[in-house]
Amino acid sequence: MSLERYEILLPLRYNDGTPVEPEKFQQTRRELIEKFGAITVEPQSIHGIWTHGGKEYADELIRFIIDIETSPEAEKFFKEFKELLKVRFQQIEIWITAYPIRLI
Repeated sequence: MSLERYEILLPLRYNDGTPVEPEKFQQTRRELIEKFGAITVEPQSIHGIWTHGGKEYADELIRFIIDIETSPEAEKFFKEFKELLKVRFQQIEIWITAYPIRLI
């Protein structure tokens, strides 16, 4: 069985600096648990700086981690989920990465 880790970075603040409502994180967590049965959340903030259209953005983010069996359906889900998250969190981009993992 092949496994993958999906990591989702979610912003704590909108691009205008106002805090994201806690309900949006709770809803996202619930949806992932319903779909995959488990999630790990790193609540400490991660800081990122990036540019878009000549403007610099500074982000505070939290990380959601989902370890699941590798499948084309999972990748399709995360591609579609990313678009939903971009709207929900009012973001130009949402960073979702996938890594192969081995359990020891």
